[in-house]
Amino acid sequence: MKPITLEWIGKAEDDYIVAEREVRARKNPVYNAVCFHAQQCAEKYVKARLVEAGIAFGKTHNLLALLGLVLPIEPGWIALQTRLTALNVFAIDYRYPGSSAAKADALDAVKDCREVRRVIRQSFGLPV
Repeated sequence: MKPITLEWIGKAEDDYIVAEREVRARKNPVYNAVCFHAQQCAEKYVKARLVEAGIAFGKTHNLLALLGLVLPIEPGWIALQTRLTALNVFAIDYRYPGSSAAKADALDAVKDCREVRRVIRQSFGLPV
């Protein structure tokens, strides 16, 4: 695996850890952060696969655009489309005034993130 791919995976894991830790916080959980980091984890894992394959991508947080780029080499990832669609909204919407995540949003985001992470780690031959 390329060193840069490992860096992307490391950053994705950082986001995963933050989302998992924050969703379980007993005191003052920040559900907006859970949703954002869940989205970021998925985004960085997809970008890691693109980097490993040498597929260029622009600066985007759009998980569906990234999915479109990766499908030619990972056609089975079409099964992640619904989860990526759900996570896509968390890249921007809950980071700024106007929208806030509820506990249910955070739980759903982490659930979707876990599945995306599982599929992508499996494709890399990494433990899940």
